[in-house]
Amino acid sequence: MPPNPFVLITPGATRGLGVALTRQFLRTTNLPVYATHRTDDSDKVLKDKIFEPLEDMDRSRLNLLRLDLTSEDSIAAAANNLSENLKKNNISDPFLHTAFITGGMLHPEKQPSDINWDALKETFQINVISHLLIIKHFSRFLPISTQKDLPKPSKWVHISARVGSIEDNKRGGWYSYRSSKAALNQVVKTFDLHLQQHKNNAICVGLHPGTVRTDLSKGFWESAARSELFDPMDAATNLMGVVENLKMDQRGKLWDWAGKEIPW
Repeated sequence: MPPNPFVLITPGATRGLGVALTRQFLRTTNLPVYATHRTDDSDKVLKDKIFEPLEDMDRSRLNLLRLDLTSEDSIAAAANNLSENLKKNNISDPFLHTAFITGGMLHPEKQPSDINWDALKETFQINVISHLLIIKHFSRFLPISTQKDLPKPSKWVHISARVGSIEDNKRGGWYSYRSSKAALNQVVKTFDLHLQQHKNNAICVGLHPGTVRTDLSKGFWESAARSELFDPMDAATNLMGVVENLKMDQRGKLWDWAGKEIPW
């Protein structure tokens, strides 16, 4: 039996770039999609919202997992639930085709006196620690070295940001967000080295989506460069295009929405 690919978007079931990626994978591929959320809403309620702008889609392709980015127990349980779902659906030799890890938040400090302890902890929890824990518990679904008959390597993608680039930092400010995204970029490089060392048929990259019209960036739409301001669906289309065309020698790096490399 041939291997069976699937997609993971986490978080990906309720709003912003995550749900846009989920919709775009449902619209443009035939792959099963697993999307996470932390709400108490039923699967039916969430699916109704996700499929509302989509027409004539097989709703069974979408599988929802509850996952709280602030709890390792929740992240581990979601990974176990994914494993059980694959077994229940009799999917033989499953492997993760593409994973988008999208969790992010922003506290825009302008000066050192604006730094707040609770906000700082929250920023690193969501922007860095949750990404590390998702690697810990979900990377087991990536293809192993013995799965050699795959047409392309699997893609493990962290949503990062240009402001995490140390070399590109010309304006300062945003202390917690910049430093957390710089840390995330180090996670990307380190995990990609792990994949190489263990000969997984997969690569890891970071992506900068531009400024996406979401709650996270709402206060900065006016100041964003017009060429880098996108509605969520356009941003999702851009990122999926970049990821689809990545080659092995582009692994372990940070790319923007147009496929241009961003220096560390």
